[in-house]
Amino acid sequence: MSKLSIEQKNVGDLFTDKKNDFLIPDYQRPYAWGEKECQTLWDDIFIFAFPENDCDKFDSNNDEYFLGPIVTFRNEKNQKEIIDGQQRLTTLLLLLRAFYERYGNMRNERAIKTGEKIAACIWKTNEFGDPDKTALKITSEVATDSEKEEFLTILRTGDAKDKKSRYAVNYRFFQEKIKDFLDNYPDFFSYLPIRILQNCTLLPIEAGSQDTALRIFSTLNDRGKPLSDADIFKAQFYKFYSRLGKKDLFIKKWKNLETKCNEIFHPIQGTPMDEIFTRYMYFERAKKGVKSSTTEALRKFYERDSYAILCSEETFENLIDLTDFWEDVENQDKDRFSEKTLKHLFVLNYAPNGMWTYIVSVYYMVYRDSEGLLQEEKFNAFLEKITAFIWAYAVLYPGVNALRTPIFAAMVSIVERREVDFMEFRFEAKQAENVFRNFTFSNNRTITKSMLTWWAYSQVSQELLSLETVLEIEHIFARNRQEYERSLKTPRNLEALGNKALLEKRINIRASDYRFCDKVKYYRGYKNKRDQYKEGTKIAELLKLSEASDFTEQDIEKRSDDIIKSFIAYLSNQGLLL
Repeated sequence: MSKLSIEQKNVGDLFTDKKNDFLIPDYQRPYAWGEKECQTLWDDIFIFAFPENDCDKFDSNNDEYFLGPIVTFRNEKNQKEIIDGQQRLTTLLLLLRAFYERYGNMRNERAIKTGEKIAACIWKTNEFGDPDKTALKITSEVATDSEKEEFLTILRTGDAKDKKSRYAVNYRFFQEKIKDFLDNYPDFFSYLPIRILQNCTLLPIEAGSQDTALRIFSTLNDRGKPLSDADIFKAQFYKFYSRLGKKDLFIKKWKNLETKCNEIFHPIQGTPMDEIFTRYMYFERAKKGVKSSTTEALRKFYERDSYAILCSEETFENLIDLTDFWEDVENQDKDRFSEKTLKHLFVLNYAPNGMWTYIVSVYYMVYRDSEGLLQEEKFNAFLEKITAFIWAYAVLYPGVNALRTPIFAAMVSIVERREVDFMEFRFEAKQAENVFRNFTFSNNRTITKSMLTWWAYSQVSQELLSLETVLEIEHIFARNRQEYERSLKTPRNLEALGNKALLEKRINIRASDYRFCDKVKYYRGYKNKRDQYKEGTKIAELLKLSEASDFTEQDIEKRSDDIIKSFIAYLSNQGLLL
């Protein structure tokens, strides 16, 4: 286990320690503090340093103001890479530089000593303690921060005139605050910076490795966003493209990729950028012939062999191409996909788990042509096959982990350009039908909506809906009706598939728990009391059902039978039954 070094230090001791050469690494996010955060910091420090606006009420031997933890690790160049505390340290240095700009020009003996103490925090010093004003105690390599040079220039020169970065704005803010402070409290002028240096404390936590530092950050931090795996990957790409002399091109493309991912992906865990790296990982994994159902953590996979996969222009371009594919899926792009394909993709969007996105990503990476297009007929056949298999597996072998074994094997088949047939994982026909007939399709099971979506789109007349459509599960025979009438002889039928259908949320709210004869008008569309037309459902089967005068228990049972028989036949047609 990596060793930790933890020792509370005041600001002065932290920055003047000769062993501390701070680096804001390339994978960090850009500086984000604004005037609001700077104002809070200034107010808190001032109130601490001068209780009740009285300089003499401060106990310099015992009073402390804790500014928070700083998490670092030493890299191969013996620099302290900052994992947590970047915003605090950056802002503190801007504040100290603003003090130095004022105090460094004063000839008062106390001011001179104060200026020397501050200088030793900003610049590295020689063995006599003299500052080397060409060597800062901190540097920034943040890949996506185009303004980082202004930060370093301000620290070197103290000049922020005509600069517009956050660094410059915050630096000028502190300059103005210090000017007001000296104007209003001239007798206190030497106390504030000294009390910041000596009595404001931080908790430096030095980890033995980057991994340990990141884990500590994730545990400690409940305010800022922890560094994602994608932030680490960005750093590796940045270094690689810098060696090629293409870092500006990379930064531009990365920002565009990040924007797209934020619009497309909404993962439950991790960041949108982590998601595209995850989908691409399965392609690289399959290329190596890996079928194991045990998957490594995302960063562990990519960091193998010193991030060899990421030291490649091809990899980065593949990530961009794969993102463009999923963007077109999300936007239901009719230039890339046919109506039939988009319907298959719509159904898969309601899959009981996310495994389909991984295997489709692998399929795309293998079979795309030079223009990023797929052969339509083969792609549709593939989508139907995985839909049938994933749906059946969710009922027969619940749990996404069980699905890993057949899906990972199929991914290897794809990269080897062999047909995905799931021959080793086919289902016994009679057993499959019995399990489906006895399965409880409750609303809290994702497979229930999956089955209803598949069934809705098995109707030839069903039009393609927008992926933005919010669909809920409708009980055609209302729950309240059973509660009051007790007309279902088999109460279990209330939750049967045959009594459920997809319905747009806005209509489901209106239809509520009315009797069937009363709710059909909401299915079809109607005019309200203001003579305004309220559009009906676009679920074709519900429109057809609304032509009947009632929906009875016999209708529920028949419809349940139709759905299950049709799905078993679907499995058979896909060659998935023994």
